[in-house]
Amino acid sequence: MANFYREPGRRPRFLLPVDMADWLPDTDLVHLLLDAVGLMDLSTFEAHYRKRGSGAPPFAPRMMVGLLLYAYANGQRSSRKMSQ
Repeated sequence: MANFYREPGRRPRFLLPVDMADWLPDTDLVHLLLDAVGLMDLSTFEAHYRKRGSGAPPFAPRMMVGLLLYAYANGQRSSRKMSQ
């Protein structure tokens, strides 16, 4: 994967709890979705991005696909509500 994406910080060092996974039960759907997205070949999405000198880097396609799948699985279809 390219090294210029903004990666999600799922394991912050100084917040409580230390690991964000501690906030969710082991049976939560998010664990399954993160594993499923990790197995997906998203190279076609990543191929469209080029490193540019200006502006903020884009979010990683894996994070965005995971977010969409989680929102859709929970019945959330509005992108405005997803961004809140």
